[in-house]
Amino acid sequence: MAGYQGWFNAPGDGAGRGWNHYNSHGKFEPGSTNIDLWPDVSEYAKTYKTPFKHADGSDAYLYSSHDASSTDTHFRWMQQYGIDGVFVQRFIADVQRGPGRNHNDVVLGNALRSSQKYHRALALMYDLSGMRAGGDTLVINDFKHLVDSLKLTRQGNKQTYLYHNGKPLVAVWGVGFSDGRRYGLPEIERIIDFLKNDPVYGGCSILLGVPTYWRDFGNDTEKDPHLHDILRKVDIIHPWFVGRFNETSYPQFQSRIVDDIAWCKANKVDYVPTVFPGFSWHNMNPRSPQNQIPRNKGQFYWKQLYGAIKSGATMLYVAMFDEVDEGTAILKTSKNPPVGLSNFVTIEDDIPNDYYLYLTGYAGKMLRKQIPLQVNIPAPINHNK
Repeated sequence: MAGYQGWFNAPGDGAGRGWNHYNSHGKFEPGSTNIDLWPDVSEYAKTYKTPFKHADGSDAYLYSSHDASSTDTHFRWMQQYGIDGVFVQRFIADVQRGPGRNHNDVVLGNALRSSQKYHRALALMYDLSGMRAGGDTLVINDFKHLVDSLKLTRQGNKQTYLYHNGKPLVAVWGVGFSDGRRYGLPEIERIIDFLKNDPVYGGCSILLGVPTYWRDFGNDTEKDPHLHDILRKVDIIHPWFVGRFNETSYPQFQSRIVDDIAWCKANKVDYVPTVFPGFSWHNMNPRSPQNQIPRNKGQFYWKQLYGAIKSGATMLYVAMFDEVDEGTAILKTSKNPPVGLSNFVTIEDDIPNDYYLYLTGYAGKMLRKQIPLQVNIPAPINHNK
């Protein structure tokens, strides 16, 4: 399963949010953007002209996540490349505002329809970043809204919503971090109790998104031992690894996954590690170097995919399907991005731009034991011919 942000907008897409998430500090023009990868939009039914230009002087275009046709393209790729599905992100910071909530509702509704059309799995992931103290009430009311309006976990025989241990799975990301969040473990416990036990809306399995060093209370984790009591109540533990290692340091990091899995087995909880193809957020954070964690023709990604399965992982969380802001996206990105004041990371010349979709699907086959586990990265196949 991959994470699915679905947070990109364009003027005229009906959301009323302008160039949301493409822009930087309210501006979207050469020299002012938040994205480090430029999506390849050649297969999208609807695109939007930007202020950016290609080297030949032609206009550069982008897609909007608000359009059902964009969602359809993404889920078609999931089916084509054998990716099981996505966790659709729902941002509490957006849910608190009308345009943000409306956009999130539209994206989730489109994703539900596309998941049924292409027989892909879908689950909801609440990202609690930006939530205030007492924000559990907001989450609970929002979940009720989704079940009532979209029949989110009540799709009947057309069910493509992801179940775990016979129950619909809801992910809650942002638990136990030591970065000064305004909410804490009491809010998390109330959300868990509602999702598990509410007589009308409950009965869910729960995935908790936690810091990298959750198990030993390391530097990204709050030091309250009650965190482990909460983790024992849920169904899946999902630590966040993006930016924690590069290709050189990953082999030393891999032992952490082994120890994480051992803790989870001892406490009867499942475990899903994060894998990511690379990282770059220079346009959003100019002090950070561009292409900070290089992809190296897929070698970095493959080391993690192989390493996680070899370490005993029985499921994988790919960060992310469409995250071009932080350069972790596996969707097709442009090899001919705009030129000028903003620079963009491109995939190497001899690697097709669908390679990360292909590698993800290939790893899924290894995970399901449909093919043998292999340490060497599979050679690219040009699916675009």
